[in-house]
Amino acid sequence: MKGLFITFEGPEGAGKTTILQMLGTELQQKGLDIIMTREPGGIRIAEQIREVILNKRNTEMDSRTEALLYAAARRQHLVERVLPALAEGSIVLCDRFIDSSLAYQGYARGIGIDEVFAINQFAIQNVMPDLTIYFNVPVKIGLKRIQENSGREVNRLDLEELDFHERVSEGFALLMEKFPERIYEIDASKDINEVYQMVKEKVNNVLKAKWNQ
Repeated sequence: MKGLFITFEGPEGAGKTTILQMLGTELQQKGLDIIMTREPGGIRIAEQIREVILNKRNTEMDSRTEALLYAAARRQHLVERVLPALAEGSIVLCDRFIDSSLAYQGYARGIGIDEVFAINQFAIQNVMPDLTIYFNVPVKIGLKRIQENSGREVNRLDLEELDFHERVSEGFALLMEKFPERIYEIDASKDINEVYQMVKEKVNNVLKAKWNQ
């Protein structure tokens, strides 16, 4: 049986990474075959590309170069980790996927959502998530969380001005309109335990629906 591909999306400081780890750990304890991974990264080559993309010294990076590097990392991660896991029936929980490129590079960088989608179609060959959970949080709250989290890596995107992050949120809002059947919105401004319960309920419902097919 084909596995399940669930992606976690949101602006900086939305809490998606923390929730993904919490959910993945609980599902593993229940005996489910869970793969927890991230983009860009997840495997050796993609992690090397991640270092180039997010390196704070690379401030001169062109926006199209950035989009192409994300797509390259995505391709390698997909063929090396995601697709084999899905073929074995695993549940893949991925921290970011194509929607981040569409919101960050396509909309916030001004390249164009359709243009970045075309680049990524070459990379993913129509492989899309079964479910995308979007963690919606006001930009200022998300950035404040980042500042207060001393253990989180500070990357090149964190150095962007406030209006860039506002455009990212606008981009995600457009994607929710574009893919309403796939993207499920969570109010990530709430307490982390409340957010976790909402995410867990949604994922459990999707798992039940899949097993009852």
